[in-house]
Amino acid sequence: MAFELPPLPYDFSALEPHIDAQTMEIHHDRHHGTYVNNLNGAIQKHPELEGKSVEDLLSDLSSVPDDIRTVVRNNGGGHYNHSIFWQIMSPDGGGEPSGGVAEAISEAFGDFASFKDALSKAAIGQFGSGWGWLYLSGGRLSIKGFPNQDNPIMDGGVPIMGVDVWEHAYYLKYQNKRPDYVAAWWNTVNWSAVNDRYSQYR
Repeated sequence: MAFELPPLPYDFSALEPHIDAQTMEIHHDRHHGTYVNNLNGAIQKHPELEGKSVEDLLSDLSSVPDDIRTVVRNNGGGHYNHSIFWQIMSPDGGGEPSGGVAEAISEAFGDFASFKDALSKAAIGQFGSGWGWLYLSGGRLSIKGFPNQDNPIMDGGVPIMGVDVWEHAYYLKYQNKRPDYVAAWWNTVNWSAVNDRYSQYR
């Protein structure tokens, strides 16, 4: 069964003024849509891979045939990352977490302010295109910047929340001011969805 572009759970304009409608439309429909199309095109060349989940493919890239491994890594990663990204944002987002993920953040980073600073620095400091990820590794929360469409699942971790710092995620509104975009992005974070992911995978 072919991979599909998941619909946005809100309107393109729902995250304004933090993320503009045009950016959301281009980002979702064109960029994410292209990742899905390219991933499906690669998998069609190897029918033995059909039926595998994107998590299966990315967590065991060495088993993906050489001729499509890079395509699967980049486009499968793009599909997987963005499928999480849309869900962990909301027009009612922002503020601070509660529940299990809040407790785990305090345990791992001391307090929410320290966590927010660490994830912001990982995202802002990621050279070139990439992501800042909060993820589970060995049962504990960690933070790291990942290049391109790589993500923690490729290193045996479980992504909990990530901020996309590819230029197409923010350039129309923020141009080269990545720190301004990341600061605004925190106002969109859907902590309920983040807590659900944490509770599911901890």
